[in-house]
Amino acid sequence: MTPAPTVPPARFDVAVVGAGVVGLAHAWHAVRAGLRVVVLERDEFAVGASIRNFGHICTTAQSGLVYEYALRAREEWLTIGADAGIPVAAHGTAVIARRPEELAVLEEFVGERSDDNVLLTPAQLADRLGFDAPGALGGAWLSLDLRVDSPTAIPAFAAHLAGRGVEFRYRSNVLAVESDRVVTTAGDVAADRVIVAVGHDVDRFFPALAEEHGVVRCRLRMIEADAPAGITVDPGVFTGTSLLRYDGFAETKSAEALRDALAREAPALGEHGVNLMFTQRLSHSGAAGRLVLGDTHHYSLTETPFEDEASDELLLAEFRELLGADHLVVRRRWRGVYASSPRGPYLVASPAPGVTAVSVTSGIGMTTALGLAASVLDL
Repeated sequence: MTPAPTVPPARFDVAVVGAGVVGLAHAWHAVRAGLRVVVLERDEFAVGASIRNFGHICTTAQSGLVYEYALRAREEWLTIGADAGIPVAAHGTAVIARRPEELAVLEEFVGERSDDNVLLTPAQLADRLGFDAPGALGGAWLSLDLRVDSPTAIPAFAAHLAGRGVEFRYRSNVLAVESDRVVTTAGDVAADRVIVAVGHDVDRFFPALAEEHGVVRCRLRMIEADAPAGITVDPGVFTGTSLLRYDGFAETKSAEALRDALAREAPALGEHGVNLMFTQRLSHSGAAGRLVLGDTHHYSLTETPFEDEASDELLLAEFRELLGADHLVVRRRWRGVYASSPRGPYLVASPAPGVTAVSVTSGIGMTTALGLAASVLDL
């Protein structure tokens, strides 16, 4: 019997490994450019950092090239929201200042970017927040920031891309990446260009590249709780710790005094790498949802499987004070993990011809991936 002829695999213009926000961002720009795109994902759906975050599109607090990517990403999110029916809240961010040093950072920052940001008195801050934050000396409103509900927005974004012609192959574990071919457990995929967007797992594919860039895993703790007294908080909410985490604030001259004050007055926050911030879940019905509280930051090449209860207790104590609540009803807790590198906010490298490894190594994938991907693809 004559053997059946071997049918070569279908060829794509772009194959994307990873269905998180970085992978979807590349697929978004590629398909709109008329390219044939396939997305390969090892799980049944995205379960990583892209759905475990605040859903906060933190445009305003970025700096330099990252700020440019964030501005582009903001416009893309608004377009995606309108096209795909994904709720995107444009209520900005309210920053609560409870120390004079925090107010000084905000005054300097707003003085440099007054077009999109305003300082707030305590009364104005309470009006923006929808509640009185005990001990607030004032604050600021950052108008450009957006908010989505990540656990629903990411799968809705993927479904929208599928409707535009992007082929998704879930449960396809990638075994090898070559210049014109991706080998998976579900068969080979031929592509002119391969984008490997697997976040902290970049070291599983390109260990030498990850080591060269000093990539480690940042482990987070996050908590979801009922909004006390049924409050509705439209903006995202930052506190003084946020002013040391985002470069737009951290690069101010006033930031050093704040760093000293926090180290002196609240050393546990630094010990657990706390960025005390929260957002409120969005829903299609418009009803106010639970609060997403966080987060801690611990860094290591290999994650420990054990959770330290002290991190959660610290977060809950801080939020009870911030919200003026005697008790918080916790509904869910989880671990987030993302790539981190001391060499900069992004790893973008070509380990082989036609192959680009792309990882956001700073925890700002939701904020900047849609801008970064346009740059990587030159679109």
